[in-house]
Amino acid sequence: MTKDTLKWLMVIAVLVVSISQSCVHGAPRVPCFFIFGDSLADNGNNNLLTTLAKVNYAPYGIDYPGGVQTGRFSNGKTTVDILAEFLGFEAPIPPFATTKGQDIVKGLNYASGAAGIRAETGSNMGGHISLDQQLLNHQITILRIASILRTNTLQTLQYLNKCLYSVGMGSNDYFNNYFMPQFYPTSKRYTPEQYALVLIDQYTSQILTLYNKYGARKVALVGLGLIGCTPNAISKTKGTACVDEWNSAAQLFNQKLVPLVDQLNTNLTDAKFIYVNSTGMSSGDPTSVGFKVLNVGCCPVNNVGQCIRSGTPCRNRSEYVFWDSFHPTEASNQITAFRTYKSVDPTDNYPMDVSHLVQLKP
Repeated sequence: MTKDTLKWLMVIAVLVVSISQSCVHGAPRVPCFFIFGDSLADNGNNNLLTTLAKVNYAPYGIDYPGGVQTGRFSNGKTTVDILAEFLGFEAPIPPFATTKGQDIVKGLNYASGAAGIRAETGSNMGGHISLDQQLLNHQITILRIASILRTNTLQTLQYLNKCLYSVGMGSNDYFNNYFMPQFYPTSKRYTPEQYALVLIDQYTSQILTLYNKYGARKVALVGLGLIGCTPNAISKTKGTACVDEWNSAAQLFNQKLVPLVDQLNTNLTDAKFIYVNSTGMSSGDPTSVGFKVLNVGCCPVNNVGQCIRSGTPCRNRSEYVFWDSFHPTEASNQITAFRTYKSVDPTDNYPMDVSHLVQLKP
């Protein structure tokens, strides 16, 4: 182990302990946390849908407190689960699909496996909840919160202004759209550069809806990771290398997402938007933080890259970056979550990390 690696591990250890200790007592850093996204954040919204993108069976959730069938696309907690802990919430943010009553005032998770920015994205898998529909679900939530708090719409929006919003979309617009020409015409209609622009234009409209209609003032926009380095992608090169074409396409999207953050912060001065650099966080050497298996998932998978039902996963799960062919293990999610919350490298988040974002006054 090199001195740099040891130093990095020590920084991580101190950071995790300090954040965990600071979150033990007191109220959460924000009154509520709302999550929009895909399978990286889904915690059960797809369980009731007719879709292949549904994981409410073993071995998914094998390491999650309370057992399996949570609908999380991992062996344990997702990044947003862990981020909620860092924010001081005593319980995970619950799924919109099955949550009613007082619990919704602390936030809801709208994320849906296979969903994307474009409405048709993920249709090859079956049912899904696109970002447009997730926004409509949030509109329903706002009405319910107003009823629970016995406030008018303006007062409810003022409450929501203090909350954190996390939006992570776009991966499936490539996985389950652009790079599936047998199902979708997008790769024939657009070059990668044109497609990234089409996505960003639609995404901009959706984010502005979140701001203009639904009270969002503290927003974390999660960039795309190295989609060409997932086990699914690597399998297409016979397990020897990442798919550069996929990574390049995703990077075109990210390169447009950063200026969008600048534009939003310039034009909407009563709000703050940040960019979470998922690619940067995953570009280092995973072996430097203890991972040993980088190119295959921990569980045996089916033809869509998800764990075989009741299949036996690896035992040394903390040594695997990936759980199945697409999704990280809880060990990976731990690192991503605390680097999102508090930057380890200056490039992790822009222009600030979540720990600073939540301190801003609305």
